[in-house]
Amino acid sequence: MNETTIEVSALAPSPKSWGRRLYAWYLRSDALKGFTLLSPTLLVMGLTMLIPFGIMVTISFWAQIGFEFDTTFTLANYGEGVEQPLYRALLLRSLAISGTCAVVTVLVSYPMAYYVAFHVHKHKMTWIILMTVPFFTSYLLRVFAWKVILGYNGVINSGLKGLGLIEEPLAFLLYSPTAVVITLAHAWAAFAILPIYISLEKIDRSLLEAATDLGDGPVKRFLGVTLPLSMPGVIAATLMIFIPTVGDYVTPALVGGPDGIMIANLIQAQFGLVNNWPMGAALAIDMMVVVAVISLLYIWLTRKITEKIA
Repeated sequence: MNETTIEVSALAPSPKSWGRRLYAWYLRSDALKGFTLLSPTLLVMGLTMLIPFGIMVTISFWAQIGFEFDTTFTLANYGEGVEQPLYRALLLRSLAISGTCAVVTVLVSYPMAYYVAFHVHKHKMTWIILMTVPFFTSYLLRVFAWKVILGYNGVINSGLKGLGLIEEPLAFLLYSPTAVVITLAHAWAAFAILPIYISLEKIDRSLLEAATDLGDGPVKRFLGVTLPLSMPGVIAATLMIFIPTVGDYVTPALVGGPDGIMIANLIQAQFGLVNNWPMGAALAIDMMVVVAVISLLYIWLTRKITEKIA
């Protein structure tokens, strides 16, 4: 070994030195420390979500022959999903029902969250718990409860008939898209209240005082300050309701009737009664792509509108 090699070896950092540098870099990086804390959760999510999703994507490019898969690559399932009018109609109906449900739920939840954030000064957590207590019960029990309430001889129809306001039961209350929207809005209300409340609670009250000093009334102050600053919670609440309700098949099956069936019911039938897993997987992928595109457009549009309002 010559002198040059000895000098280069002396200048090269040792493995221990590299280890110390990496550890020091780790201590300085809050993002890396946060990622380390999240890594167990990310690992579980990767195993429980990404792997099944990858299997579903793979199956969607196969074909079902009896009880066996034909693993030859094909786009026939996606082509049928786009060409069949029934699939398109159910997807559009699902998007309409879920979008209506998200809007109704946010409109109902916003005043509740607003009241707790701005008008309750003691025991706020108690109020939050009281608002979410009804949602601690079983999801199916709540759906069946609404089935009884909205039924032909249910609470609403019986009450209206007792008051003499109607002679025949209101048929649109049950086994219709209206029933699906009402039931889903109630079932997911807690998921809208909490993010909206958090956004409202974080608003700096001095901004509202400044708007008042500048002569803004309650309405103008709400539209110019409160609403734009609470939009992150509104956006989160809308997406938290819209995305999962598109794939809900229990509620439409119980209270939707023929006019309230959604695309998820058809997907469930493909995996069950029809026994056509590739077609069901392709329809599920189509639904996920459409929902993802709509969600991204919604986020972009609401940000643009919020910037203009502010």
